Formats: sequence, structure tokens, C-alpha cells
Amino acid sequence: MDAVQPAEQGRPIVLRPLTVADPLRWLAAGWRDFTRHPGIGAFYGLCFMVMGWLLLKVFEQAPAWTLALSAGFLLMGPFVCMGLYQASRRMERGEPVGFVDSLTAWRHHGGQMAIFGFVLLVLEMLWGRASLVIFAVSFDGMPDFKGSLLALLNPDNIEFIVAYVGVGAIFAGLIFSISVISIPMMLDRQVDAITAGLSSLRLVLGQPLVMLTWGALITVLIGLALLPWFFGLLIVGPVVGHASWHAYRTAVARDAD
Repeated sequence: MDAVQPAEQGRPIVLRPLTVADPLRWLAAGWRDFTRHPGIGAFYGLCFMVMGWLLLKVFEQAPAWTLALSAGFLLMGPFVCMGLYQASRRMERGEPVGFVDSLTAWRHHGGQMAIFGFVLLVLEMLWGRASLVIFAVSFDGMPDFKGSLLALLNPDNIEFIVAYVGVGAIFAGLIFSISVISIPMMLDRQVDAITAGLSSLRLVLGQPLVMLTWGALITVLIGLALLPWFFGLLIVGPVVGHASWHAYRTAVARDAD
């Protein structure tokens, strides 16, 4: 079994300065990790693709929930990617990489992971509730678009679109800020969920240009991977997952570094 890193309680988390070129380096490193163990990556990519198909089914039945539930990619993504973080972690150390080990990467840190997951779940529920309120207020009730995205995004609905995107950007930005390096950190170190979340937030607030660039790259890549029929997620999902590990390793210094 994989040994847990020595406890770092009482020691501050030291964040390194980053450059705007770093996100491209993280993606390049993520691609290298993916090509070294494509079978593991393909499994997690398939998980992302199935999530996309389920989201599409939700849109066909209840479009009011769709954009809010799309936050499930932000909510579930870092946890699904945990196995990819573990694979990259082992590759970095020159240790054997196994599929079962990637599936059980959470086993040493289940308690703190559960606490962090609960926080993200609360944010997701608040986002969903805010989205439903915007729908109800904008359309004097819940409209029936019969699954038509074009009808939803009609220019006549510009006030709704602005409000919806604005609220979504706030929640998405908050979730991204507290989770961008949190789960890799909890996987790699003995830190609690609060410390990990605050360290992630400190990184985003302290180096906003780099992290906005990273967030924009992720958004564009995932957006392109959604077409056609989410098949692009088979590759983009695991590459971004591996790259997120390298983002954490670049941003957070170790005592031995």
C-alpha cells in the first residue's frame, strides 16, 4: 500500500510564484502522463463522457436544471480525477502505476475528502436553487422549452441570460478557487479540508492572472470536447486531470524542494 506523506501540521503551505506559460506546461505534462498509461486515462475519460450523456438527458426533460447541474462537472470532476492524480503522483516518483490503486486513491484520506465533498455539494445545491429562482423570476414561472437550447438562448431572453451567466460565473469561480489544488494536496499531504481549500483560494487570489488563464484553458478545452456527443472527453478529461496534478506540484512547494 502507498505510504502517506509525513504530517505537516503546524507548517505553513508555501506557494511558489507562477508564470502565464505554466498552464501550457501543465497540459504538456498531462499529455505525457496520459500517453504513458492510456488505458487508465481512457477509463476516467469514459466516466466524463457518460456524465455528459446523463446531462444531455436532463436537458431533454428539465432544461431549467441543466446549466446548474453542469456544475456537477466542477463538483465531481476533481473527485473523479483523483485516480489520475494518483497515477501522476506515482509516475513522478517512479513507482508502479495500477488501475486498482487509482480507483482506491482516496482510501488514506477518506474523512477529509468527504468533508470537502460536502462543502462542494452545498455550493452545488445553492447554485441550483439560485438558477431555479432566476428561471422563475425571468419567465413568470417555469417555462417549457421542450429541450430546445436555441429557444432558451433567444435574444429576447437577454436579461435572463445575463443574470444566469452572472450567477453561474460567481459559483463556478468560487468552486474553482477552493478546489483547483485542494484534492491533489489532500491526496499528497496530511492536511485537512479547510487548510487545502484556503490554500487553493490563496493561490487564486494571489496569482489571479495565471489561475484565470488555467481556468480559461480548462473551460475552452472541455467546451470543445463536448462536441460531438462528448467523445472528446475521452482524451481531454484525463489530460486535464493529469495536468491538474502538475499544477498542484508546480504551485505548492515541498520542504525538500
